Amino acid sequence: MDRLDVPFLDLVTPHVEMEEQLVGVFRTALHTAGFIGGKPVQKFEEEFAKFCDVQHCVGVASGTDALRFALMAAGVRVGDGVITVANTFIATTEAITQVGAIPEFVDVDERTYNLDPEKLREYLEFKCDRDPLSGRPVSCRTGRMITAIVPVHLYGQMADMDAILSVAETYDLLVVEDACQAHGAEYLSRKERRWRKAGSVGNAAAFSFYPGKNLGACGEAGAVTTNDPEIDATVRKLRDHGQAAKYYHDIEGYNGRLDAIQAGILHTKLPRLVEWNSTRRQIAKLYAEQLAEVEGVVVPCEPAWSRAIYHLYVVRVPDRREMQDSLKAAGIGTGIHYPVPLHLQQAYGQLGYRNGDLPVTERVAAEIVSLPMYPQLTGAQQTKVVAAMKDCLIGLSRVS
Repeated sequence: MDRLDVPFLDLVTPHVEMEEQLVGVFRTALHTAGFIGGKPVQKFEEEFAKFCDVQHCVGVASGTDALRFALMAAGVRVGDGVITVANTFIATTEAITQVGAIPEFVDVDERTYNLDPEKLREYLEFKCDRDPLSGRPVSCRTGRMITAIVPVHLYGQMADMDAILSVAETYDLLVVEDACQAHGAEYLSRKERRWRKAGSVGNAAAFSFYPGKNLGACGEAGAVTTNDPEIDATVRKLRDHGQAAKYYHDIEGYNGRLDAIQAGILHTKLPRLVEWNSTRRQIAKLYAEQLAEVEGVVVPCEPAWSRAIYHLYVVRVPDRREMQDSLKAAGIGTGIHYPVPLHLQQAYGQLGYRNGDLPVTERVAAEIVSLPMYPQLTGAQQTKVVAAMKDCLIGLSRVS
């Protein structure tokens, strides 16, 4: 067999399977010269809004643009503090700082790796004062008024949104979901007694369609979803130089449009997303069953209120480097999402965080390994992954 017979990610197979449909999208653009905006973008926005159970969807150039525009349109301003987690890709905090706000980090739930609602409540109660005029919390650490929370639906599993929304309501905070890894993930709202889709719960949400996502473009792409018509209208201006009509600029905006070819590709792929997500869940179930009795491996926790779509399948092991080396030697690809928490990254050194500030995040970051996960992964390939993991752990136990 080929040296890497279980790649970490397979982006070739699904595109080859859909080659004629995808080439057709490009051919249509060539024949119509419809490269920017137009019906392809509008059709995708309409269908993705339906998929997410929201009233509005705005296609933009990337997931980073999506989160930045969503924060701006929801009302986050220069000088604000925005609460989020450090166990995420830097795009989450880039969007916050590019609005002119400052990220305020809160620790994660050790079971789900998502924002811990109790630690969020404790942070606001004990590490913030109250602004005498607005009543909103003010960070004791930075002196910034907290105006928003960005829960990250990490690895394809939604954060505990009922609890987060309850805290947000208490402190009059906006909630903008980072759903960039959660296309189709669902959350059982105990308060509403119904399942809610990622992207439909907060004031607004951001999605990324980077090629490796569950719904990926053949390039860069993103979207903002919301049920607020004012946020929708503002994001549409922000993505297109602030234009309400051509050459009439209500505000100063950005060049953040979703191009028609990527929109057409996403529209073509979207009908297959439910099936792809279902397959990922089946693969995750098989992993969990095969790894359940393997000592030293912590598999993902999926609470009863969650229907995760497993953008990534992330386990924890005691010796990550040895595990990755062993799997690589067996022809198996792996990843780490993410090795250094954002509060300890050099890019945010000026924020003054230190080792020990977010103990759960730091502990998790040292142990996580992402295993191969994609709809085309076969049962035989999974068995190979698990067997190689067991061999590695047996070897480690003998050494110890």
